[in-house]
Amino acid sequence: MSFDLFEDAFGDHRNAMTLAKASELAYLDQENGKREFAAQLGLDAQLFSVGNTQAFLAQNDDHVIVAFRGTESPTSFEGLKDWLLSDAVNLLILPSGRLGTDFAAAGVGARFHQGFIDALGSIWEPLYSRVEAELKRADRPLWITGHSLGGALAVLSAWLFQRKFVNVHQVYTFGGPMIGNAEASKAFDKELARKIYRYVNGPDPVPKLPTISLIANDYGHVMSEVTSGVGPGASSSVELFGQFVSRSVDGVINGTLVDDVWKAVTQTVDAHLMPSYHRLIESLRNPSK
Repeated sequence: MSFDLFEDAFGDHRNAMTLAKASELAYLDQENGKREFAAQLGLDAQLFSVGNTQAFLAQNDDHVIVAFRGTESPTSFEGLKDWLLSDAVNLLILPSGRLGTDFAAAGVGARFHQGFIDALGSIWEPLYSRVEAELKRADRPLWITGHSLGGALAVLSAWLFQRKFVNVHQVYTFGGPMIGNAEASKAFDKELARKIYRYVNGPDPVPKLPTISLIANDYGHVMSEVTSGVGPGASSSVELFGQFVSRSVDGVINGTLVDDVWKAVTQTVDAHLMPSYHRLIESLRNPSK
């Protein structure tokens, strides 16, 4: 299978196919990732890793790609439990510190998932410096991608790059969760119009998370969703998410309920994994097959 990027095509499934492969390779370590990015995509790649946040910067003479890693293991999303359920009680926040001013530009009411912001903040400075240097060396389209948690970081980083006057060409995410509230999503839709394409496999429950903030129950997605529709298994998870919200009282989440929700989520684990997203993209590219 050949991989390429088509600069003049927006929301193109061929671009999605290439960036899905980059998102998959982002789970590799530096040595193996460098080898496979070169062998499969013809890109020179470098891993940036700070704490639990990782991203590959991959480039050639024609393109620059930032591919964020999702949870530690691509064959399981157990690591997402704390991010998306146990830590969902974190208030939607307006970031402070170095990133605060850039995210404040999303508007007075815009709020963001604190865990995702913290993760991106840990890696942002070295990653941004290298991307900026690469684009100054040779101006090329900047593509951003990621699977699962990596999809959330991809969307948030696109906003930061734009605020730093680094033009983001297109963003493709796969099974990414919501990154903030409705006001934040609207600001992203305006600033990054026709640039973000979210691929969602119908039964995958992760794009439906996190559904709650105890103060403001209004997480929302950016637009441009590309989906195969709702599949079996998704509805039972959504029903449990509703119970999760209604039974969250005074900031106390029943541990048994968290486990019940996660049990329903893990029943559809296959729908969240990259092989399912490769199949989804292929089915969209060739609907007659």
